[in-house]
Amino acid sequence: MIDKTAIIHPSAQIAEDAIIGPYVIIGEGVKIGSGTRVISNAHIEFAEIGKNCTISPFATIGSEPQDLGYKGEPTKVVIGDETIIKENVTIHRGAACGDFTTRIGNKCLLMVGSHVAHNCVLADQVILANLVTLGGHVHVGFGAFVGGMSVFHQNIRIGDMAIISGFSASRQDILPYSKGEGRPPVPRGINVVALKRRGVPLEIRTATNEAFKLLISEDYNTSQAIEKIKAEIPMNEYIEKMIEFIQTSKRGVLLKSHKSGHECLESED
Repeated sequence: MIDKTAIIHPSAQIAEDAIIGPYVIIGEGVKIGSGTRVISNAHIEFAEIGKNCTISPFATIGSEPQDLGYKGEPTKVVIGDETIIKENVTIHRGAACGDFTTRIGNKCLLMVGSHVAHNCVLADQVILANLVTLGGHVHVGFGAFVGGMSVFHQNIRIGDMAIISGFSASRQDILPYSKGEGRPPVPRGINVVALKRRGVPLEIRTATNEAFKLLISEDYNTSQAIEKIKAEIPMNEYIEKMIEFIQTSKRGVLLKSHKSGHECLESED
């Protein structure tokens, strides 16, 4: 159903059961999948939107990137299935580099006023709380949660299932599975709740937590900590992911030590 007040570009491809509400503007180069609702007053151009998504009032998707080198090249936004875009969210299409695309995964939630800049990549099930701002080329891993009013420098990575408290800011990568807060968001523990919810067994959570404590320890530099982990702790996919993440970082990973800040699993039932 398309409201009579909506303005639809002739090139737009809209599924028959999609809902386009009042005063929506659908511009050039748009594809909208089955079951998706664009509620009202949203503006969408140069974007491919999956199935069963919700686009709330005054969201803007696919507008030109805030990149002075952009000269009108054919770039786009791609959004997966079952993603919710709340009011006043802005998602810019890619600049003319990389794959020319800004990408949002499946089952993501972008809360009110959050901003996703050009060429960002959000994996599945990412949550950005109100007014989160991601600079260009930021990569956010699976299941990460970013607290409200947080800001992140271009080109950084936020690891899988990381959780970052509100009003944080970082110029460096955020370790997978970590909990952090502040400016910068110092890692203070492992995101045990996320690991539990995804069925990670206790012994694996415990080993991952022990590896984490070594990585943030003031007693070792990062290379020494990784060597000690490999020598003393049973490896698993989560520890391997943390080590790979550190070794492939281009901006450095935030690992400032906090002797009393991290949590352990010793008291877990």
